Amino acid sequence: MWMWVNGELCDAADARVSVLDHGLTVGDGIFETVRTTEGRPFALTRHLDRLTRSAHGLGLPDPDLDEVRRACAAVIEANPMELGRLRITYTGGLSPLGSDRGNDGPSLVVALGEVERRPDTTAVITVPWTRNERGALAGLKTTSYAENVVALARAHEQGASEALFANTVGQLCEGTGSNVFVVLDGQLHTPPVASGCLAGITRALAVEWSGALETELPLDVLEHAEEIFLTSTLRDVQAVHRVDGRELPGGPGPVTAKAMRVFEERAANDLDP
Repeated sequence: MWMWVNGELCDAADARVSVLDHGLTVGDGIFETVRTTEGRPFALTRHLDRLTRSAHGLGLPDPDLDEVRRACAAVIEANPMELGRLRITYTGGLSPLGSDRGNDGPSLVVALGEVERRPDTTAVITVPWTRNERGALAGLKTTSYAENVVALARAHEQGASEALFANTVGQLCEGTGSNVFVVLDGQLHTPPVASGCLAGITRALAVEWSGALETELPLDVLEHAEEIFLTSTLRDVQAVHRVDGRELPGGPGPVTAKAMRVFEERAANDLDP
């Protein structure tokens, strides 16, 4: 694997960042995951726009998007594959131990790994921990992901691929790395960004292309929703067939199936919507 590390393309075996990088010591960093198909990134402009918004939220300098694009192109060209996960990581850089940032500037790492196409349906669980919709990191895609690691491990222990969170006031929020949609009386809904969820790129496109409503929803909506699906960069639109102990009708329901079909068609027609 060839990676981009702070201005250079290098073999993964030789890739190095300092053990004092603030992204490592205190999780002071942001990232984006971009799907690539046969060497072509999807929705890269939207991802880079969000990278900049996350940098603002964390107080990091604006990333040089021209450099990020060059890095992405170089890494994609150096690692040919059918379906890939392009990871852009941007951190506070070399810093003293502790929360204060140093003066050396940020670090930029871009890597690409091969992935397989996700199944059409999956199982999810709910977890007892909450998202803080009023926290300093709410809505930012940061490298402070340990909470998600713990929740996702719980999901895997229970035979699921994703864990869903409520926020501090008991509203449905998001998954560890996905947004969630539900169908109620035939209408598609998803939690608003104000719930504390990440403003997912796939979420935004699914809302735009499916006519979903952004609605405050209690967590227990999952107990009676007619259909449920997840969205994320690597899932696109993925139906849910089980939530905790509740089995939903087998296969994607009609609203979900339509959303899956429309997303696939629209994404194929425009790689940078």
